[in-house]
Amino acid sequence: MSYTNIVVENSNHICKITINRPDKLNALNKATIEELSAAFKSAESDSEIGVIILTGSGEKSFVAGADIKEFADFSIDQGKELSAKGHDSLFNLVENLSTPVIAAVNGFALGGGLELAMSSHIRIASSNARLGLPEVSLGVIPGYGGTQRLAQLIGRGKAFELIFSAGMMDAETALKWGLVNEVVEQADLMATCEKLASKILNNSPNAIAAAIRCVNANYQNGVDGYAVEIEEFGKCFGTEEFNEGTQAFLEKRKPNFRK
Repeated sequence: MSYTNIVVENSNHICKITINRPDKLNALNKATIEELSAAFKSAESDSEIGVIILTGSGEKSFVAGADIKEFADFSIDQGKELSAKGHDSLFNLVENLSTPVIAAVNGFALGGGLELAMSSHIRIASSNARLGLPEVSLGVIPGYGGTQRLAQLIGRGKAFELIFSAGMMDAETALKWGLVNEVVEQADLMATCEKLASKILNNSPNAIAAAIRCVNANYQNGVDGYAVEIEEFGKCFGTEEFNEGTQAFLEKRKPNFRK
């Protein structure tokens, strides 16, 4: 599939998705959200892909927010529809992928950009990253999961502070608050993400997918995460990857999960 607003590159079991609207600081519009949704679904369905790395083109911006021109004149019902479609087609999709997603956060990650990074399973930030949810300065709130995932990641008090102030935090503050996993220099960002991806690729894809489902279950209303863990743990015993992993351990060799 050809894309206008993103670039997709597959190599060594890694799918790199780059949001490519540098003249708009990679802001999310409807077309970009649709392309991202298609790219993530394609990577998820490709058995050769074990990790997805998501980033923005250039050094200035991961995603500087949503394209405000597209919804400045929306009605209440249109606003609800915009949020619901975004949740369903992209943000919830990314969070629930069985393929791990690493967000390589370069520069600005604001509004929908930070929400997209928070939907990813792991966030690595460059030292020049600036993260925030400025929506209340526009008379609206984060609408792509930001009010929920931010509180899950950094706690309710800190989430209120960041949302109410509509401000930006630097990368080191984001690391201190637990919003990102690691901070590296801009020049080292992609190499760091690829190194982590390589470590992930050494392990069982089935087990990683099961772990994602278990961790996410803890944040679903009415779902007993412990029960999900028990179920997923048991299922692992019926996979070829479990046989390979245990035999490799007993034979004192490295397992080969990607034959």
